[in-house]
Amino acid sequence: MKKVLLQGKRVTLRTRAMEDMPVLYDLIYGCDQPEWKKYDAPYFPLDHRTYEQFLKQWGTDFSSDDLPDDLLIEVNGQIIGIVTYYWESKGTRWLEAGIVIYSPDYWSGGYGTDALSLWMGYLFEALNIGRVGITTWSGNPRMMRCAEKVGMQLEGRMRQCRYYEGVYYDSIRMGITREEWESNNKLSLTDSALI
Repeated sequence: MKKVLLQGKRVTLRTRAMEDMPVLYDLIYGCDQPEWKKYDAPYFPLDHRTYEQFLKQWGTDFSSDDLPDDLLIEVNGQIIGIVTYYWESKGTRWLEAGIVIYSPDYWSGGYGTDALSLWMGYLFEALNIGRVGITTWSGNPRMMRCAEKVGMQLEGRMRQCRYYEGVYYDSIRMGITREEWESNNKLSLTDSALI
């Protein structure tokens, strides 16, 4: 995949390499009840994968020039999470982004906001899209605050459609248009290092 390196104020986003895969695997599957999963769609179980299954699922063809659909989040050379995107509808250019910071030590410190801001700027620069969105749930207030900080607005709330540990939660859709991003964004890709 295309080599990408983005430098923010607190984090670096970069393309995965084969040597990163054991670290990423351990962050995701290293314990039975990971803390991060309590906030990242916990109503969907985390199905354990063997390392071989994980490699097959995540792909290990690092030689293509395709735009990567994920980048690692690093702080001082340590992998702490990942940013992703997927097409809700490629034909209509409807793209959704995602972010997971695995270690609670890096929650509520601005790392997610920095990473999401860099990622959205890169997606707007690299793809012909009019909007970047995220989908979360009302049980993850940090994700909603992070999205607000980078300029996203609440676009939809499906009430009480997520059931977790005996409680109903709302599904939340937030997004930002290209025009909003360009007029509100203070960190441009010219301030980032691109390889």
